Amino acid sequence: MEESRFYRLIRPLIPRPLRPLVLRWQELISYLVIGVLTTLVNFVIYFPLSRLIHYLIATTVSWAGAVIFAFFANKVYVFEDPRWDRPYLLRQAGSFTVMRLLSWGFEVVTMWLFVERLGLNSDVTKIVAQFVVVALNYVFSKLLIFRKK
Repeated sequence: MEESRFYRLIRPLIPRPLRPLVLRWQELISYLVIGVLTTLVNFVIYFPLSRLIHYLIATTVSWAGAVIFAFFANKVYVFEDPRWDRPYLLRQAGSFTVMRLLSWGFEVVTMWLFVERLGLNSDVTKIVAQFVVVALNYVFSKLLIFRKK
């Protein structure tokens, strides 16, 4: 199996006995790592902002920042798409954004339902919703946006 850019980057950190396993699952592992980093970008924007403005607006702004980060990180490190020509990039970024809008809609509805209707803590709800959002986004990215042709 060919080593990905991500695998080559983290290879020195992987204990030798685990390298074949990590190599085998490198795409999924890289997606999860990028997903964690994307979630951190989302949280770094959301938590301070939610103290200043309504949590749904903070969710939207943090989502936008995370989408920009995620698009480029997924393109370069997870799916290693080599094409950067403008028409292709714009179509791909558009598809990525539309799919992320679907997961954003899920997140906003989840936040509203669990916070407004069920009275749960918005911070806890935000964290739990992110797990589902990461899974949805992987499926969208793998099957629709960065699929190998």
